[in-house]
Amino acid sequence: MAAAGSPGAGTGTGTAIGPKRPRPEPAPRIGTHDGTFHCDEVLACYLLRLLPQYRDAEVLRTRDPQLLAQCDVVVDVGGEYDPKRHRYDHHQRSFSESMRSLRPDKPWTTKLSSAGLVYCHFGSQILAGLLGQPEDGPVVTALYDKLYENFVEEIDAIDNGIAQAEGEPRYAVTTTLSARVAHLNPRWNDPRPDPEAAFKRATELVGSEFLERLGYYHGAWLPARALVEEAVRKRFQLEQELALPTPIQLVLYPDGAGQWRLQSVPTGPHTFQSRLPLPEPWRGLRDEPLSLVTGVPACVFVHASGFTGGNRTREGALEMARRTLALRDGGGAQNG
Repeated sequence: MAAAGSPGAGTGTGTAIGPKRPRPEPAPRIGTHDGTFHCDEVLACYLLRLLPQYRDAEVLRTRDPQLLAQCDVVVDVGGEYDPKRHRYDHHQRSFSESMRSLRPDKPWTTKLSSAGLVYCHFGSQILAGLLGQPEDGPVVTALYDKLYENFVEEIDAIDNGIAQAEGEPRYAVTTTLSARVAHLNPRWNDPRPDPEAAFKRATELVGSEFLERLGYYHGAWLPARALVEEAVRKRFQLEQELALPTPIQLVLYPDGAGQWRLQSVPTGPHTFQSRLPLPEPWRGLRDEPLSLVTGVPACVFVHASGFTGGNRTREGALEMARRTLALRDGGGAQNG
């Protein structure tokens, strides 16, 4: 038992002896604006907290310049883009940066939001940390581009008011990630709004979608891409280094039901237009009526737009492809 007055005693007047414990370093702070939040700064804050140096960071939502000046990194507020000082705002009149302007090896010219700025500067490091891959390796390089083009660029464009296409849209799109984040803001007539709790829910939403998309591209898209690349390289054992004499028109693959699909290759990554849609007289038909029209047994269906069809056997799907190509070469196939 420790004597009274000794450092180990529960009572007494003794003084503890030993080295002074160093004071813990204050947690880093990420600054962004308060008030209505948007998808770009929510994603920017989430991405920053995936970095080791900001993992325990506090997010300070304010427009007070003095408070923002004390933050380690500031996004979407402050009127300043200075990566050396970790300031990532895009609202100033002079700002016109895109992925291509900051990284000339990239093709995208959409004006960046705070999400795109953070992704541009830290995306490779973030992906490398999440996947345990080198930053300059082929996995991170491929996924960096895929996630920007299919996730972050949309957020950049929406936040900067860039329309997807010219002219009046035929219908409203209200379920984008940006729209769902916006709907998480407190309602104007909420008697007891809790903006910080709402911001937290928005962060959880964008974080889960980012990780889900990364998991899909890493676990499914990359392996599929590797299979397609290998198949193209071996095509007829003649087409070296992917120097194809003509673009691939049709693809055959087994579906989950044990049948075979025939699908036209789209003309681009974000279009419904097909390079060679299946013949117009086949479209919208199923089963025996389709087999009678095509002259191919065991047909299952052809989509009304002609972009895909099915057959119960590989040989049948292959024959549908042959006849589609023959009709094209003979002038019989019609584009949809």
